Amino acid sequence: MATLYISPESSPLVHAAAAALLYAHIGAGSLGIASGAAAFVFRKGTALHRLIGKVFVASMLIMSGIGACVAPFLPTPERASLIAGVLTFYLVLSSWLAVKRKPGEVGSFEHGLLLTSLGITGAGAYFFWLAMQSPRGMLDGQPGAAFALFTIIGSLAAVGDLRLIIQRGVTGATRLARHLWRMTIALFIAANSLFLGQPQVFPKAVQKSGLLFVPALVILALLLFWLSHTAWGAHRRQRARRMQTA
Repeated sequence: MATLYISPESSPLVHAAAAALLYAHIGAGSLGIASGAAAFVFRKGTALHRLIGKVFVASMLIMSGIGACVAPFLPTPERASLIAGVLTFYLVLSSWLAVKRKPGEVGSFEHGLLLTSLGITGAGAYFFWLAMQSPRGMLDGQPGAAFALFTIIGSLAAVGDLRLIIQRGVTGATRLARHLWRMTIALFIAANSLFLGQPQVFPKAVQKSGLLFVPALVILALLLFWLSHTAWGAHRRQRARRMQTA
């Protein structure tokens, strides 16, 4: 997140509030990335994993909420940061709800999630179109590909939300997959915001080494691994049930 501009004539209270927002955003984001990485290490379903998950959810909601609210008020409004903040907040909240809801349970909140994912998709597509009108293919200093990525993620999320509503909830491996991919993509966005969005905070040698791309690649690899592991586990359970009934 870029520095929030505060007029020198503003009161000390306003300056203190702006500094508190900045430090809360940075601190929550750092804690979110650390706890997200830890969640991959500890065994799923254990008390420690659930505790780390709660830390991840709280810190990511704070980080993304602040980022989304502040982005329109930066000296140069950052529409990419606005969408990234809203998308991350939505992904974390919907992922958390996927495991907190009873299997097969659907409420009005899920309809709100669908409207949110559709809004993210529409906004991403519109901003992508604006970026393509620029000679450089950029909007607010961000390439059009960034907005295209938000559109793709929003579309996939909207399909999942619609499916959940039509089927009156999801259970089993589908429910777990919904939780996994949304949490992991939220972590992917947060990690990219730090390692690729703020490379200046790292030593020059690290910036030139190409290592800043590694976290994103590792997160995507972990996502593919856990989704395939979940699908394979579901397949084995179905095969075992068929053998028992044969």
